[in-house]
Amino acid sequence: MRTGDELPPLEIPVTRTLIVAGAIASRDYQDVHHDPESARHKGSPDIFMNILTTNGLVGRYVTDHFGPRTVLKKVAIRLGAPNYPGDTMVLSGRVETVQGDTATVRIVGTNAIGDHVTGIVTFCLRDAE
Repeated sequence: MRTGDELPPLEIPVTRTLIVAGAIASRDYQDVHHDPESARHKGSPDIFMNILTTNGLVGRYVTDHFGPRTVLKKVAIRLGAPNYPGDTMVLSGRVETVQGDTATVRIVGTNAIGDHVTGIVTFCLRDAE
């Protein structure tokens, strides 16, 4: 792992099931994440993914790439364009810093509307046991 290394993109189909399951798993029962009519009533064209689901997917992206020794230390993200059902979010990343066993990766997740998520993930690689 070196500064400047690019992570391969990860395509995640955004399904209704993913949106609803992510909201339920994170105990986010706001109707905009599971009830299309309520979401439309509140100005959204459909239900949309919550930040906790996005956070989990960003963490998965990093740990899947760097392997089972990866320990996430900090996930700092900002949401942009909503993830709606039927879209695909494409996560990409670039290693920003490496200091010993600790590194940071800049993450971007895009969909058809634009950037859904941007941020920095800080992690370390623990020694093999």
